[in-house]
Amino acid sequence: MIKVTLKDGVVKEFDSPVSVLQIAESISEGLARNACAGIVDGETQDLRFVVDKDSTVSICTFDDEEGKRAFRHTASHIMAQAIKRLFPETKLAIGPAIADGFYYDFDRETPFTEEDLQHIEAEMKKIAKENIAIERFELPRAEAIKFMEEKGEPYKVELIEDLPEDAVISFYKQGEFTDLCAGPHLMSTKNVKAVKLMSVAGAYWRGSEKNKMLSRIYGTAYTKASDLEAYLTMLEEAKKSDHRKLGKELKLFALLEEGQGFPFFLPKGMIIKNTLIDFWREIHRKAGYVEVQTPIIMNRHLWERSGHWDHYKENMYTTVIDEVDHAIKPMNCPGGMLVYKQDLHSYRDLPLRVGELGIVHRHEKSGALHGLMRVRCFTQDDAHIFMTPEQIRSEIKGVVELIDSVYKLFGFKYHVELSTRPEDSMGSDEAWEMATDGLRGALEDMGMDYVVNEGDGAFYGPKIDFHLEDSIGRTW
Repeated sequence: MIKVTLKDGVVKEFDSPVSVLQIAESISEGLARNACAGIVDGETQDLRFVVDKDSTVSICTFDDEEGKRAFRHTASHIMAQAIKRLFPETKLAIGPAIADGFYYDFDRETPFTEEDLQHIEAEMKKIAKENIAIERFELPRAEAIKFMEEKGEPYKVELIEDLPEDAVISFYKQGEFTDLCAGPHLMSTKNVKAVKLMSVAGAYWRGSEKNKMLSRIYGTAYTKASDLEAYLTMLEEAKKSDHRKLGKELKLFALLEEGQGFPFFLPKGMIIKNTLIDFWREIHRKAGYVEVQTPIIMNRHLWERSGHWDHYKENMYTTVIDEVDHAIKPMNCPGGMLVYKQDLHSYRDLPLRVGELGIVHRHEKSGALHGLMRVRCFTQDDAHIFMTPEQIRSEIKGVVELIDSVYKLFGFKYHVELSTRPEDSMGSDEAWEMATDGLRGALEDMGMDYVVNEGDGAFYGPKIDFHLEDSIGRTW
């Protein structure tokens, strides 16, 4: 007897092992029809996955994030199948689901055109109508390599070769098309009817500039044509309020070839920027901050001492002054520490809240640049607070409240992540533990919802990251 506990606490009993789809069918025919994936004991699984012991099971439809992911991952495979039908010489790379859609990377001598996208989209709809069953199978690593070599898919072979010798490799087959994939996927192609291919762009294989540039096709998929239409209408409306378009039309700022990633602020833009700076100074003064300004360029010895030279140098602009290496600051922190060291301080002076509007420069790859949201030079409204360990929670709460008040004033939506110690870090275990506990404790004291982003902290400390949502739902 196998006991399956559903997410509402109801327990169902089965005489023998049962698939996630069969569990959905035992609940209702409608749920089974709309099911996309399942979560079994906390792990996302295929509808084909067999539950053979007492487990907790949730059935995911398109309304759930994991359900959307399985649905759109299937759409990416349908797109790849359509491309192999239309352009059989194309080599397959990778094709995951992403927020609001999916993409797939392809190696093809001739770049895809907008006209190609229309033909691919039409073929995808044809594949959906064919209602092709999707099957999963596994092969030992050596056989999987041979299988993909015979299909002439070098990128898939490379991916398999990176896996351990004893790995069992999973594949998904739909008709004449087979792809290396961990899943999960839908049971057939029939439900993926409402699809739209959005754009094509260049993408380096495995994200490295040393590798070949591939063609990445982005798309999205919904269960209903009306939902797809609503999404596309929202995107069109959002384009009208794109800050890059408005910045140009309203003559606020310019993004020029002569300084890629280095925005030019125009007279009207400076009025807005200076008004924001006046507001920044007012709220910081009320919150007990003093203001400082530190140099934009400082010597290599400081950056070695701070750890940036070893951990962040590839993102820094460097120069030589009087035969000594210098760097343009990517962060204000080392300069802020030097300001603190100008005096002896008593514990009675603490907390010291020191603010800075510091101009920083960071070398971002050209493909990552985006308007004013991702640039190579920006004014960072920074602060360094010097405090005793006992003051950490209360001071962090003060910072969070300050950030929240500003974002709410301007109508921003955001979510919060606690980013913890990365592999490439400096400092003692004790210091990291104290800092992380302080951040976590402050968030919990305030009752704020947050998720833990393991290993994404800065090399010198953990972070609370505020992810702002823009007009089309992307986060920054």
